Amino acid sequence: MPPRSDPPHPLSRTYEGAGQQVSALLAAAPRHLRVAAVADSGAAVTRSHLGDGRCVGWYAPPVPGWRVAIDAERAAAALPPALARRFGSTDFWGRWTRVECLAKLADVPVATWWHRHGLEVPPGTAWLWRTLPLDDLVVTVAFTPATPIERESGTFPDIAVSGAG
Repeated sequence: MPPRSDPPHPLSRTYEGAGQQVSALLAAAPRHLRVAAVADSGAAVTRSHLGDGRCVGWYAPPVPGWRVAIDAERAAAALPPALARRFGSTDFWGRWTRVECLAKLADVPVATWWHRHGLEVPPGTAWLWRTLPLDDLVVTVAFTPATPIERESGTFPDIAVSGAG
C-alpha cells in the first residue's frame, strides 16, 4: 500500500492555506524536478547528488513558511545487502528516499531515524511528500512547516523528534 502522501491527486491537508499550495506542487512534481550535471543545477531550490555525477534539482517556487527536501537514488541500483536484510527489499528505494527526506526535514541524522523508525513513516507524521519515478531514478520530495512551533501546533506535531523511539 503506498504511503498516504503519494496519491496522484492533490492532498486536502491545509495549514493557513499553504498546505494546498504544497499539495499542488507535489501533484505537479515531475514538472519541477530536473536531472542535470552538478554544474548545471545551481539554480535549484534544493538538490540530491547521485553517485554517477548527476544531480536532481527541485525548481518549484518556495512556499513561505515551509521547508523542502529531496532525495534520489537510481532505481536499478543494487540494494545494500545489510540494509536489505534489516529493512526488507520491497520498495526499498522508495522507502529509503522518503526516510532520507524526512530525516533531513526533522534535522535528525538518518541513522537515528533508522534506530527509531526503520524505513517507515511514523503515524501522525506532519510532513507532506510524494515519491515518484523520474527517468531511471526514484525521487522523493517532502515538505514540512519551517519552524518547530508550527509543526507542533495541532495539525503538524514534530513526531520524528519528540515521538517515542
